[in-house]
Amino acid sequence: MGQSTISYLWREKQAAQGFRSGVSLHSHTNQSHETLDFLANFGNQYPLMRPLLTRLEQRSERMHKVRIDYAASYWTPPMTPKLAFDLESRQIEKLDLEPMVSLTDHDNITAPMLLRTTVSARRIPVSVEWSAPYGNQSFHLGIHNLPATRATEWMETLTDYTAHPSDKRFTEILRALHADPNILVVFNHPMWDLYLIGKEKHQFLVNEFLQKNSNYLHALELNGLRNWDENREVRRLAEQWNMTLISGGDRHGVEPNANLNLTNAASFTEFVHEIRQKKSDVLFMPQYAEPWKHRILQSTIDAIRHYPEFPQGSRTWDERVYHPDANGVARPLSELWPNQQPPRAMSFLLAAVQLMGTAPVSGGLRIAWSESRQLRLALGD
Repeated sequence: MGQSTISYLWREKQAAQGFRSGVSLHSHTNQSHETLDFLANFGNQYPLMRPLLTRLEQRSERMHKVRIDYAASYWTPPMTPKLAFDLESRQIEKLDLEPMVSLTDHDNITAPMLLRTTVSARRIPVSVEWSAPYGNQSFHLGIHNLPATRATEWMETLTDYTAHPSDKRFTEILRALHADPNILVVFNHPMWDLYLIGKEKHQFLVNEFLQKNSNYLHALELNGLRNWDENREVRRLAEQWNMTLISGGDRHGVEPNANLNLTNAASFTEFVHEIRQKKSDVLFMPQYAEPWKHRILQSTIDAIRHYPEFPQGSRTWDERVYHPDANGVARPLSELWPNQQPPRAMSFLLAAVQLMGTAPVSGGLRIAWSESRQLRLALGD
């Protein structure tokens, strides 16, 4: 497992001392298109929700002549690239460390390319979270520090593979990425069965993929939004394949990443070299000690909250959710509602979710979801 170390700030208050920099990896901005096709399975997983979803689907078709297409719809996180960069930087600076931030939106590099034109973020690495098809699954790979002069070319290559996947081509691309000593390739949340194919099938595909490609991957991610049990499985996977562990917060809302990497590197490229030499120091932040279900609820509330101080287009949830119109053009829901008002059933549902985040409901849920035993176990270190 290389020289991976894991520490927890709520246990070791001085854990960051002796390091020069903190690295925030894997977080998302409003340039990231987050799929809504999970809603299609929502009614199957939670039968009580099926009548409400059916009513909304029928209403859309009846009133707007638009059949709801979950696969073609998407939502965007609320934070702009600059807001996200500043949020992650501030958390690191509070530890008296120099911040390095690598933003990884899904399948596009718009955020880092925009930020490289600003003085405060001009050194940000060009990075992406690539959704790469593999069998009847897709794996999410964090591709960090692409060369700026070839970043667009690399994105064309990744996009072409996604449209025309093959195992041989996948390995060729990973080998080519690995050949550039300044690029970091991370297997994000490897044990998350994101597409619900079944735990055993997913684990089989993960191990098959690693058997073919582990030599071209530089780390497995301990994910800041996944639960203790899953991250323990990732740790065991790293031991099995003698791979390095790395942080990855996977922030989508307004809470900063729940884990970081600590390093004495003076630049992101130096940090990449450090990881590729199998040296990694992961620090879990206090927010990871909060009950996992409570954190997922808070992240959901962040996604639907109103942010009047944010730029136009990022303020309300229905400005951040897109669906094809009658002509197949993706548009914000705020432009598709009749009289610019969402259905009452939808407003009721969102209000119910937001209520769960208010006191005293939130405090009661936090107690009910307590994970004190999990905290004692940590990641088995």
